[in-house]
Amino acid sequence: MTKHALPTWQPSAWGKAFTKSGDWQLALHDDIVTVTVGGDTTATATAVEDVSTVVVTRGLFWSRIDVQVGERGTRLRGIRSTDAAAFDQAFTASRQSLYLRQLIAEFDAAAYQATLWLNSFTAALSQHLQTKGWLTTEFSTDWAARKTAVGFCHLLDESLLRSHIAEQTAGIADTIALWAEDVLDVIARENQNHLESETDECREFFESVESSPLTPEQTRAVICFDNRMLVVASAGSGKTSTMVAKAGYALHRNLIPADKILMLAFNKEAAKQLQQRTRDRLGPLGLDADKVVARTFHAFGLEIIGQATGRKSSLAPWLDGGGDIEQLGLIVDRLRATDVVFRSEWDFFRAVLAPDYPDDDGAKSDPGEGFKTSQGETVKSAGERMIADWLFFNGVDYVYEQRYEIETVDAEHAQYRPDFFYPAIHAYHEHWAIDADGLSPFEDYLDGVAWKRRIHRSNGTTLLETTMAELWGGNALTNLGHELTERGITLQPDAGRLAVGQKPVENALLLGTFRTFLLHAKSNCLTDEQLSARLAEQAHGPVRYRDASFLRLFAVIRREWNEKLRADDCIDFEDMLTLAAQHLENGDWESPYELVMVDEFQDASFARARLARALVDAPGRHLFAVGDDWQSINRFAGADLSVMTGFESWFGPSDIMRLERTFRFPQSIADVSSTLVLQNPAQITKSVVSSTAEFAPTVEIMTLQADKAVAAGIRHRLTELHGRVASGAIPSANGRKVSVLVLGRYRHQSSYLDGCKHLSDLLEMSFTTIHASKGGEADYVVIAGLVSGKWGFPSTIPNDPVLRLAMPQAEEFPKAEERRLFYVALTRARRSALLVTIDKRESRFVMELIRDQGVLRTNAIGEELKSIVCPRCGRGFMVERTGKRGPFLGCARYPRCKTTLALDGSESVPVVKPVGAYRKPFTPHRRNR
Repeated sequence: MTKHALPTWQPSAWGKAFTKSGDWQLALHDDIVTVTVGGDTTATATAVEDVSTVVVTRGLFWSRIDVQVGERGTRLRGIRSTDAAAFDQAFTASRQSLYLRQLIAEFDAAAYQATLWLNSFTAALSQHLQTKGWLTTEFSTDWAARKTAVGFCHLLDESLLRSHIAEQTAGIADTIALWAEDVLDVIARENQNHLESETDECREFFESVESSPLTPEQTRAVICFDNRMLVVASAGSGKTSTMVAKAGYALHRNLIPADKILMLAFNKEAAKQLQQRTRDRLGPLGLDADKVVARTFHAFGLEIIGQATGRKSSLAPWLDGGGDIEQLGLIVDRLRATDVVFRSEWDFFRAVLAPDYPDDDGAKSDPGEGFKTSQGETVKSAGERMIADWLFFNGVDYVYEQRYEIETVDAEHAQYRPDFFYPAIHAYHEHWAIDADGLSPFEDYLDGVAWKRRIHRSNGTTLLETTMAELWGGNALTNLGHELTERGITLQPDAGRLAVGQKPVENALLLGTFRTFLLHAKSNCLTDEQLSARLAEQAHGPVRYRDASFLRLFAVIRREWNEKLRADDCIDFEDMLTLAAQHLENGDWESPYELVMVDEFQDASFARARLARALVDAPGRHLFAVGDDWQSINRFAGADLSVMTGFESWFGPSDIMRLERTFRFPQSIADVSSTLVLQNPAQITKSVVSSTAEFAPTVEIMTLQADKAVAAGIRHRLTELHGRVASGAIPSANGRKVSVLVLGRYRHQSSYLDGCKHLSDLLEMSFTTIHASKGGEADYVVIAGLVSGKWGFPSTIPNDPVLRLAMPQAEEFPKAEERRLFYVALTRARRSALLVTIDKRESRFVMELIRDQGVLRTNAIGEELKSIVCPRCGRGFMVERTGKRGPFLGCARYPRCKTTLALDGSESVPVVKPVGAYRKPFTPHRRNR
C-alpha cells in the first residue's frame, strides 16, 4: 500500500508579522511528523502514533496548531487557515491509514491463531470422543477460555476490515465461518450426536444390563459423563439400576477402570446391596465388577484417615445401639458429681427450662392469661416466671405481689404490691421491664419505677432490683443469688422439687437433644464461638436465656465427649467425615477414584457433601449423585436438603437431569402425591409419569369414629382384600402373595395388624414406620394415624427448637419435612394406598387431598361419605343443619368456625352458594375412583 508523502507547512510572512511567530516548519512524511522551530539545526521527528493530540485553532486569516507529544507541547502560529486545514486533513488521513494497517496486521495474526485453535480444538474434540466419550464441562470450559484468549471475535465485526476480510483465502474464510459458532453450542451438538450413536451402538448392553431395558432417561444419564452430574429421581424410577448401569457402561466402553469407580451409600445395608447388585448384573456380562468399590461414607472415611496418616483410626465402640446416649449420661453424671456450677445449671435447665420453650417475645396471645409458675401462681410476664421458677428450684421462700407493708393509696396510686417478697430476710424485689439503655416499652413506666423506689427509700425497706435486659443477658439470676446469699438465704437447688403439675424432662429425652445437637454442630464444624454468634443473631428475650443456658451446658459436655474420645483413642462418626475431608483438601492423600457415585443424595449432610467435593477436586474426575429431594426426611439426623437443591453452589457447573418415569405405582398415585409435595415451592419440579396398571381405588381415605376402631377397620379392609384375591377379582402378584404394608408415623402404632394372622395364606403383611419404609414397597399400603393433635400426622411433637442453632437453615414452608414424609408413605404403594383417619380429627393432609384433589372418603365398610371441606377454615367438613330459615350447611367445627353455605338443589353432592357476607366461590370437588 502506498504511503503518504506530503509537503511541508510553515507560517506565511504576513502571519509571522501579525502573530509575532518565529520561523518554524512542519512536515508529515511516511507517518512521521517533523517539527523544526526557529534556527534549530535539529528537527524533532515523532511517529504519528506517538502524537498525543493535534489541535487546530482556526482564525479569520491565520490559524494556530498545537502538537502535543506526551508531556511536551509545541505551539505553531501564523499559518494560513487553508494550510492549517490541509495539515489537519493530512494528519487525520495518516492516522487512519496507520490504524487500518495495524488492524490488518492484527487480523492476520489473529486469523492465524484462530486457525491453529480451530485445528487443535477439532483434533482434541475428536480424540476426546474416541477415548473418553462425553465432552465434559471441564473440556468445554478449557477450550472456551482458549478461544477467548485468541481475541478474534471483535475483529470480525470491525467495519474497516470488511474489504480485507472479503479478500481472504478459502482456508481463512472457513475459519471465520466456524469461529462464529459458540463453543458450548458445538459441544452440545456433538454430545447429542454422541448420545444417539452410543444409544444405538450399545443397545444390546442397555437392554440387558438390568432385568428391564433402560428407559431413554436412564440411558442418557448413563451415557452422559460430565464432571458433575445430579440425577433427580422420582420414587420407583430405577435410580439403583441407573447407578449400576453407569458403572457397567464405564467398563463396557473402557472409559474408567473398575478399581477407579467408587459407590458411596449412607448405611451398611445400602452399600452391601449396591455391591451385590453390581456383581449380579455386570458379572454375567463379562465385566470386572468385583473391583468396583461400594462403601458407606463412614467406612470410606476411615480408610482415608488410615491412608493419609498411616494409622487407621477406630470408631468408638459405644456409638451404636444407644451407647452414645448412655455415654452422654455418664458424662453428665460425672460432671454433676464434680462440678457444682454444672450441676446447678443442668438441674435447673432440666426441671424448669427444658419442658417449656417460650415464645420469642415472652408474651401471651391473651394478655389476661398470664404465665403459670412452678409454684403454681400466675404471674404477668415471662421474666417474672423465670425468676419465680428459679426461686422455687433453689428453695427460696417468696410471695408474689404481696401487699406492701405500708399504705400507699392516694389520688394517683393504688396500693403498692411489689413483684416478690422474701419473708426470711424481709426484703422486696422488683423486676423492671427496662432494656439495656434504661428504657421501657410501656408509657409512663419509668415514672412508676421512680415512685416505687421513693416508697422504699422513705420507709427504709429493702428493695432488690433486676431488669429485663439483665435477665435475658444472663446476669440477673447470678446477681440475685449473690444478693440473697449475702442477706442470709441459703440456695438449695433441687431437681426433684417438681413444678406444680409438671415433671422435669426425662434424662433420656434431654440427653437425646444434646446428642442430636452434638451431631449437627460437629457435622457443620461449628465452634462454641460460632454457636454463640448464631444465638446472638437468631434469639432474644426468654428464648435467648434458655438457649444460652443450653449452649453453656453443651460446651462443657462437648469438651468432655471429645476428651473421652481422646482417652479411648477413638473418633466418632462426625469426626471421621470431617477428618477425611480435611486430609483430602490438604493433599495428605490423593484419591485414585475417577468416578464417584453417591446414592440417596437428598440425605447428604454438610460433612458428606464436603467429602464428596474433595474426592473429585482434580481434573478428569466425575461426580454422579442420585437422589430425590421429595424424599428428604432425615434433617434431624444431619441431612441438609440445600446440598441437593443448591448442587451447583457446592460443586460448580453441573448437568442436572431427571428420572421422571416410575415403575412402581400408577399415574393416579403419581398425580396425587406429586401435587401434594409440590405445594412447597422449594421442591425441585418434575413431572412423574407412569404406565403401570390402575387398581381402583388407588388412593382412598377411610374415616373411623374412634382410635379404638382403627385395628378393626384395617382388619375389615384386609379381610375384604383377602376375599377378592381368593376369588380372583384381584390378580396375584407374579406367583407370590399379595403384599400389604401398614405404615405408621410412630412405632407404637405397630399393633394395628393384630388379629390378621388368619389372612397370611394369601397376604404377606407387615408393619413399619414411614421413616423405616423408605426404599421399600408393597402392593397395598395402609397409612394409619392420619389425625391431628398429639401423635398426629403431621407431627405436632416438636423437636427442641434449640437445634436450629446447629442445623441447616430451617425451611420456610410449614411442615415441609412432614409433607415429604407423607409423600414417601404414599409412594410405597404399587397398586393402592388406604389412608386411615378419625372423624373430626382429620389430618391437614387428609383435608387437603379431599379439598384440592377430590380423593374419595369412605367409612369402615367402604361406603362413600359426603366430603365438602369448609372453604374458610379448611379443617372441618360442611354438615347439614336446620335453622329458622330452613336447612343449610355449617362447618362441623362450630362454634370455632361459623362458616355457613346454602343448599341449592337435591344433588347427592350438593351444589352450594354463599350465605350472607361470605363471598368466596365454592365448587364441590370431583371424586377420584
